[in-house]
Amino acid sequence: MKKEERKKYNLEERLIDYSAQIISFAKQMEKDYISNYLYGQFVRSGLSTALNFAEGQSAESQKDYIHKMKIALKELRETRMSLRIIERTDLVQNKKPLQELLQENNELISIFVKSVSTASERLNVFKK
Repeated sequence: MKKEERKKYNLEERLIDYSAQIISFAKQMEKDYISNYLYGQFVRSGLSTALNFAEGQSAESQKDYIHKMKIALKELRETRMSLRIIERTDLVQNKKPLQELLQENNELISIFVKSVSTASERLNVFKK
């Protein structure tokens, strides 16, 4: 397997790439009062996913890990809502990066939903 192929399946690297794409995309947005507000919220929630994932990697327990992954999932969903709002405005001229971010966001949401589900199932098995 080539390095690029391995990187594709490394969630930490994927989240770092996603965060970098969010920063690049946000720089394209028109700058005014409304977009600055949305821009700040969008960047915070977008970057928070990777940061909460990193915290989850050092979780003190399985419950703590699940909690961190749920926070990351909430941030992904908040970011998706921001992207959908931006999509319906004229805050960016080039919508292609927006579509790519929405696609990656949806894929990451699926990954985190499955991760939370699997971790929760494991926790319940160990409780019995």
